[in-house]
Amino acid sequence: MADDAKPFALVVRFTVRPGAEAEFDELTARTVAQIRTQEPGTLIYTCHEVEGTPNERIFYELYRDRAAFEEHEKQDHVRHFLTARESLLQDLRVDFLALVDGKPNGAITTDA
Repeated sequence: MADDAKPFALVVRFTVRPGAEAEFDELTARTVAQIRTQEPGTLIYTCHEVEGTPNERIFYELYRDRAAFEEHEKQDHVRHFLTARESLLQDLRVDFLALVDGKPNGAITTDA
């Protein structure tokens, strides 16, 4: 499988400004609702709270391939999220992931 056709994933860790957690979560919920209905190439897009750290959020994102991620980044709802989140954050870290092995759910294959 060519590299550009492989599943593409990333993990984002957000540190939300104290007191802005509810607003960030509402922004996230509105954005995810649109991702769910408008982005077939976005296979997984989840937001997690970090136990014991109330202002930390971790997003796990899995795309059909790099092209699906690039299409995701162009969407109006994503562009809005990227702009609106800035005033709500203290920090963020993005890790891009390369699939080595795993247990596919049927939508993901690791065949070469």
